[in-house]
Amino acid sequence: MTHVSERSGAGSSPTGAGGDHQPWTGGAGRQARKRSVSYADAGVSIDAGDRAVELLKSKVRQTRRPEVLGDLGGFAGLFRLDTKKYKSPILASSTDGVGTKLVIAQQMDIHDTVGIDLVAMVVDDLVACGAEPLFLLDYIATGEVVPDKVAEIGAGIADGCRYAGCALLGGETAEHPGVLRPDEYDISATGVGVVEEADILSPERVEVGDVVIAMRSSGLHSNGYSLVRHVLLGAARMRLDIVIDDFGRQRTLGEELLTPTKIYAKDCLKLIAEAEVRALSHITGGGIPGNLVRVLPEHVDAVVNRSTWKPQPIFDLIQTKGRIDDHDMESTFNMGVGMFAIVSAEDADRALATLTGRGVEAWQAGEIIEGTGNVQMVGQHTRG
Repeated sequence: MTHVSERSGAGSSPTGAGGDHQPWTGGAGRQARKRSVSYADAGVSIDAGDRAVELLKSKVRQTRRPEVLGDLGGFAGLFRLDTKKYKSPILASSTDGVGTKLVIAQQMDIHDTVGIDLVAMVVDDLVACGAEPLFLLDYIATGEVVPDKVAEIGAGIADGCRYAGCALLGGETAEHPGVLRPDEYDISATGVGVVEEADILSPERVEVGDVVIAMRSSGLHSNGYSLVRHVLLGAARMRLDIVIDDFGRQRTLGEELLTPTKIYAKDCLKLIAEAEVRALSHITGGGIPGNLVRVLPEHVDAVVNRSTWKPQPIFDLIQTKGRIDDHDMESTFNMGVGMFAIVSAEDADRALATLTGRGVEAWQAGEIIEGTGNVQMVGQHTRG
């Protein structure tokens, strides 16, 4: 939460309302009523929003890039695009939210990780076309602005931006009393990136004989939580504070479900610089088949061998408790892979070495063959 468009006093605020100083006074000369109705009476606290902004300023400044102009407090964030760096720069944009994973955060009263999820969902879509994420703008709607809670959410967003190398350029907070409960909130963000036109990753680059490299996810990431809540918290009546032995380190169900989404942006940009990357596929809603197919031309298929990796225990728990078939699992969840890279066969070893050197668990999961633009899932995951 950067809220750079929000200022104390005159100007815009976290709720879109002005501060204490008004440019005009209505009803001049009329006898004042004994008691007027204020914005606070309607459930909106401008002061609370201003305090939240102050708590966030130091975190936001840690995401600053040299291209950022000005400081917090303007009506818009300013970013100078270095046009000399590119022959034909193309701007890329993406917008997303976190979904019902927020319900888990609210139930556990833990709010400093969902901001990382938010950034990941946006910047990893940007890098999928080869774009470097430049800056991000965030938005939060809440039933009541609690400064410390907003600051926790914002701190997570700032952390995510630092991991992705992008600036947290602006944001807004809206207080919606009567629409959302005081403890409820929703968050979203829009990111902008840039890529040289000649370097845009697209299906047209993918060729027969290319190698499919998988990058391990940190867990569920931010997709499928409506099904997760229905199965684990609803039908199975599991508690968020229960310790699951399979998770290790005395880890509770709630802690596992709030594991932040892995941010691959910097790793993928480095991979692009070091190897012949044909395409990148960010595995979100729709799972592996639904996302990998988006980067395939019509004359090839991607063959993905499940036996090359073992999904994290959380996936087996969900499938077992919900009696969910394999097709529905793979159509909903990432099953342990957060990003795929399709690279030339000649650069496969270099690509794996690059990712391993950056601490990314990666492996060759398949290949590109002649086909009709489909994803073939073969083999079986290792169990136990």
